[in-house]
Amino acid sequence: MTNQLYDSSPYLREWRSTIEWKRPAGGGGWEAGLAETAFYPHGGGQPCDRGEIAGIRVTDVTRDGEAVIHRLESEPPEGEVLCRIDWERRFDHMQHHSGQHLLSAVCLEEAGAQTLSFHLGTEYATIDIERSELSPDEMAGLEREANRLVIRNVPIHSYWVTPEEAAELPLVKPPSVTGNVRIVEMEGVEYNACGGTHVARTGEIGPVKLLRSEKHKGHVRLYFKCGFRALEDYAESAGVLTALSVKLGAPRLELMQRVEKLEQEQRGLLAELQRLRTESDGFLVRELLNARQGGFIAHRVGSRTLKELQALAVRIAEEGGTPALLLDEDAGKVVLASGGEPPCGAWFKAALPGTGGKGGGGEKLAQAAFASSDEAERFFRDIIDKLTAHFDSM
Repeated sequence: MTNQLYDSSPYLREWRSTIEWKRPAGGGGWEAGLAETAFYPHGGGQPCDRGEIAGIRVTDVTRDGEAVIHRLESEPPEGEVLCRIDWERRFDHMQHHSGQHLLSAVCLEEAGAQTLSFHLGTEYATIDIERSELSPDEMAGLEREANRLVIRNVPIHSYWVTPEEAAELPLVKPPSVTGNVRIVEMEGVEYNACGGTHVARTGEIGPVKLLRSEKHKGHVRLYFKCGFRALEDYAESAGVLTALSVKLGAPRLELMQRVEKLEQEQRGLLAELQRLRTESDGFLVRELLNARQGGFIAHRVGSRTLKELQALAVRIAEEGGTPALLLDEDAGKVVLASGGEPPCGAWFKAALPGTGGKGGGGEKLAQAAFASSDEAERFFRDIIDKLTAHFDSM
């Protein structure tokens, strides 16, 4: 059994202990057991601690019954060793685990929503709560109340009780363990059965920032950050806002109005561009039809969207009563439109295997896309040859 120092001394950063056993680990590295450890193993939604044992990096920490197993990059020495916690990682976990307790308590009190699960990742933390939806106003209210409790700086106590004593406490939910139960009490806020590491007072949680919410398996998942992560997120957001403010020449509070004005201007420009494109296509269609030789038209065009390319091919085919084969060299796309003869989709389906392209279509319109302009060019020439042979045989 390992003496688990993280239960009673979460602020312990460095200590000396004896290596009781060690063995090679599957997949490389070594595993070792300490007489006493402050390394927290994975559990309760909280990731494990990292750090060093005798100067060797600890890469993972797990629990096997009452034993804590430390995975190291290389073989540790015998006897007594110096152990160090990666304190920045530990304190981040303490802030977020305590922040989760606080936020869960607020969700239960303010929104009547029990917390179903908790996950602490490297970018953000999440809780799933027993609600089908949550409005923006409710989100803002939860965040405000959580930060009010942070500012109150109430004490957070951790202690062990018997099952009988636990039954007398107003726990958020019944403990999932048998025997003695570790209680984390946020004074005046909640009692929770929990084995994780926590800060000593809510003030150390730092700011609590709700990032967003989404529906997940019929419930609401809340994304949040606490403490230094929340401050870093604010600094990044403020930096983006400042850069946008300078770039757009507008104060921060007027950025939305400026963006809306730019969107309106863009819509106008796109409409004008579409008008000019349609007018230009009209000239192109007449030019191609007037210069037509043979039973079809084949033409290379500049960069266009697939929708624009298809529209142009259909317009040529309808106005000229002739098949239209178009190649967008920049995008590596080929489109064929006709009145149904030849059948566009069937021709492309027969010609595509081995070309590196993908596509398909129906009788009157087909399209194909290629990874390179050379592949598209070869396919374009192949279809020209097929169209030429088709009309020469008529």
